[in-house]
Amino acid sequence: MTHLPHLVMDLGLILGAAGIVTLIFKKLKQPLVLGYIIAGLLVGPNISLFPSIAETENIQIWAEIGVIFLLFSLGLEFSFKKLVKVGGPSSIMALVEVVVMLLLGYLAGKLLGWSTMDSIFLGGILSISSTTIIIRAFDELGVKSQRFAGLVFGVLIVEDLVAILLLVLLSTLAVSQQFAGAEMLTAVLKLAFFLVVWFLAGIFLIPTFLRRASKLMNDETLLIVSIALCFLMVILAAQVGFSPALGAFIMGSILAETTKAEKIEHLVASVKDLFGAIFFVSVGILIDPEMIVNYAGPIAVITLVTLLGKAISITSGGLVAGQGLKTSIQSGMSVSQIGEFSFIIATLGVTLNVTSDFLYPVAVAVSAITTFTTPYMIRLAEPLHRVVESVLPAKWKASLNEYSSGAQTIGAASDWKILLRSYAINLVVYSVIMIALVLLSARYLRPLITEHLIDGGMGDLITTAITLVAMAPFLWAMAVYHPQKEAQGRIWANKNYRSLIIVMEFARMGIAILFVGFLLHQFFSVVVSIVVGLVILVLLAIFSHRIQNFYIRIENRFMANLNAREISAAQKAHHTLAPWDAHLTSFEVPPASVVVGKSLFELQTREKFGINVAVIERGDRTIMAPTRNEKIYPGDKIYVFATDEQTEAFRQFVESEIAPAANGGSEKEEIRLQQLVVSADSMLLHKTIRESGIREKTKGLIVGIEKNEERILNPDSELMFEEGDILWIVGSPWRIKQLEAARQPARG
Repeated sequence: MTHLPHLVMDLGLILGAAGIVTLIFKKLKQPLVLGYIIAGLLVGPNISLFPSIAETENIQIWAEIGVIFLLFSLGLEFSFKKLVKVGGPSSIMALVEVVVMLLLGYLAGKLLGWSTMDSIFLGGILSISSTTIIIRAFDELGVKSQRFAGLVFGVLIVEDLVAILLLVLLSTLAVSQQFAGAEMLTAVLKLAFFLVVWFLAGIFLIPTFLRRASKLMNDETLLIVSIALCFLMVILAAQVGFSPALGAFIMGSILAETTKAEKIEHLVASVKDLFGAIFFVSVGILIDPEMIVNYAGPIAVITLVTLLGKAISITSGGLVAGQGLKTSIQSGMSVSQIGEFSFIIATLGVTLNVTSDFLYPVAVAVSAITTFTTPYMIRLAEPLHRVVESVLPAKWKASLNEYSSGAQTIGAASDWKILLRSYAINLVVYSVIMIALVLLSARYLRPLITEHLIDGGMGDLITTAITLVAMAPFLWAMAVYHPQKEAQGRIWANKNYRSLIIVMEFARMGIAILFVGFLLHQFFSVVVSIVVGLVILVLLAIFSHRIQNFYIRIENRFMANLNAREISAAQKAHHTLAPWDAHLTSFEVPPASVVVGKSLFELQTREKFGINVAVIERGDRTIMAPTRNEKIYPGDKIYVFATDEQTEAFRQFVESEIAPAANGGSEKEEIRLQQLVVSADSMLLHKTIRESGIREKTKGLIVGIEKNEERILNPDSELMFEEGDILWIVGSPWRIKQLEAARQPARG
């Protein structure tokens, strides 16, 4: 009889149980993740009704591979550019939730009499919500298009990044067994350093490699190459002291910026589903039903803390971010569960032998309960909002509305803000690159040269020369390059600020010189370093033009790789329709364009230019076949179908700007949502919106009216103003105040 290895038998048993149970859960319309956990419970060593697995240790190896693929797939959906786009509100909500749940989890653990380490890990477990469960619930309830759903997706993106940071911090804490502020800060800085290095190097190298090798790649080779890149980053992350999951996540986020992202995501999906199933089944295998019964009280308490704590913290974060009461409550009720990352954090505690045996099954039980409650919590959001609104004092509601309106003020970035942000980003990026180059040179290049090629001082000199050549373009960029020339030029035009600009320029040069000194200090004495440093500065000045060209090529390749996905999408949208000489072309509407604020009917694009507006992209929203009443806003991307001649004429029209005002138009007016009260002697009394001329007088738009305790959003132009009406206008604050102060002439 042929001997069958236990690993194969266990794998067959796991997948068989998972297949049967998940079919049942699919029929019952329940989350498959829960089905996997129950399948693991059934084939685990704690239930004897069914055949049990023989070697739990081997299954743990498969489970760790499952975690790697889960994080790799999450990275493919993540994209660092998405993190930038989610904006402040989602970031505020996520950070408030994580801090509150870390604290509540720790306090709950201590109140239950658990150890400090169990309590800290419990806080980490409760602080991260389940992306998979929320997305599935939104799909089933049909709420993905609602405003709060966009905020929740942003929260989940920020939480994913925070979870990676938590894995690093908890690992550090578990090893040191004490809260050491210096060690934690070192771990955070180390993580930030390697994240920047890996992201910059990955974006520069990997998209170029995939593009040049694309002709040699079919689906099979692309899948193998992608998984190989994932595991190479896993090995690299482990080598520098991070978890393998972090490496998988980083490589996924790098590949997410390439033109192959969707293809890779599709190819990896099946592999991820397979190993993900094994991971979740292994979660169920570790559950001891007897322990869950014994800890029923703590499970109930922690479930209550999770449901209430997450709902209240996210709602509070939403109110702080100015998102309004309804949106904040809907967001809070949507994220009241724990999931994938919670299991990974619990697994970390088990792997490092720093948590008690009961914590893992307790976390799984809480996850199972909160998974079931998620759809009901989302459905309860609107009724809860109505109840809260009915019991809130009128003064509180007015304050919340005023704060929410104030938080939505539109403001343009000043030249100083643009310049300082540019300087800060460049300083961080170039510093990280040069520190990485110096460390690589000292730890790897120098031993290679001195041990195998040339020993002694000559070997150090060659190492320094090679490193300096690699650093030269970034030294030039740090000391000389001006990425925001226009903003700096406008500031320089003001003589009062010139001395400050000069100081900043010298500071940049000084920092660049310090990096040269940092490099030389690795290999030479202080005196030699000074002499060699002066020679290096002279050489940099002589070859400045060549170094500049080299840097520009590096930057162009990096930016092309970073934006390759968007460029490819734009090219796919550009089609020619034969036999007509017409094609689809896109324009981005400038803020000062003459088309801003006008409807397609007012613009008469077909009559005047012979073109058709086919699509309007507005942020994350795509308006297909827009109607004649659709208005154009700044930043809109409009796709038009026309010939080359028609396209060029329309482009010139779109890019033409509104004539400057009488004051020269040199100053940008502040735009704000502001209220205006109609008084008894107001110029607006008994006039309709159309008759009042508010649009022309305030350069603004009425977006809402409070009339007789009734709120009217986007009112009709024939609505008449009465005394006591409160108008909400988006426009120039001083113009609105001027209009409010205007009075009807006294009657004789």
